Amino acid sequence: MRAASGTLEHMDFIAIGDTTVDEFIKLKDAQVHCNLDHENCTISMSWGDKIPYEFSKRVAGVGNAANAGVAAARLGLSTAFLSNIGDDPYGKEILNVFEREGLDARYVRTNALTATNHDYVLWFNAERTILVRHEDYPYAIPDDFVAPRWVYLSSAGRSPEFHLALAQWCTEHPETKLAFQPSTFEMALGTEQLAPLYRASELVACNKEEAERILGLGETAITELLERLHALGPRLVLVTDGPRGAYASDGARKLHVPMYPDPKPPVDRTGAGDATTSTFVAALALGKPLDDALRWGPVNSMSVVQEIGAQRGLLSREKLETYLAEAPAEYTVTPLV
Repeated sequence: MRAASGTLEHMDFIAIGDTTVDEFIKLKDAQVHCNLDHENCTISMSWGDKIPYEFSKRVAGVGNAANAGVAAARLGLSTAFLSNIGDDPYGKEILNVFEREGLDARYVRTNALTATNHDYVLWFNAERTILVRHEDYPYAIPDDFVAPRWVYLSSAGRSPEFHLALAQWCTEHPETKLAFQPSTFEMALGTEQLAPLYRASELVACNKEEAERILGLGETAITELLERLHALGPRLVLVTDGPRGAYASDGARKLHVPMYPDPKPPVDRTGAGDATTSTFVAALALGKPLDDALRWGPVNSMSVVQEIGAQRGLLSREKLETYLAEAPAEYTVTPLV
């Protein structure tokens, strides 16, 4: 949005990263194979056969950062998005989604002769396997980029140069706090190459398996993961662990909140982690203390998994606060010892 004077307004929240169109394919004839610990699971289907599916559904304007932007906008923050799309019908569909959600798209670049990212989601029971192919878009900090209160970075292409430029920009603009949710590509760049970005971050957020990958560790206790992530430089660390809840640390304290109870079995777990992390950041942007922000995140995650896709279940602030008011007594933040 623009102020009456014609100058760009300072936003509360700007999300930066790839966006895509997800094509959900609801499978009905598949098998899942896991080891004894129900880990390292694989899905299998008949080879060289015609396999029936229940239905398909296209969901536009999703992706880690896009999901975060929509979550922040629904919670009442003035929100913009910095990303890239192709000059094609899928790109136009994404822009329509952002307009409907009140997500300012002035920093979304349309690239001629380039396709919009398009993923296929193989959905079986409540879990999914995503087939991804992301275009190698050029990312840059726009000349008219106005420092927001928070930047939320996740899956912003494969260029280390852009990530390091953003780290430098954040260092030069201390009025902006950076939340970094490393994607698969950003984890592959490594903590040494992205050391300035980790140091420039107010928050680094990931799930437990991602934390172990980032740190180059095997199975590791949550307390050690929090400490090692904090040693990379961020002031705050958030680690989610599925049904075991979420954990946060500011260096002095380590806190845990359980999963908010599901009202019924989950429909689709796509975007659950994005919902927790982005809602945690939105709560901080709204002035909530660490303990309260930690309670906010799993509520939105609970709601998201009741719907298809990563955004349909995202809550308004009013609805989220209603869930918090009605939370069971055991839904509370406790210190780790």
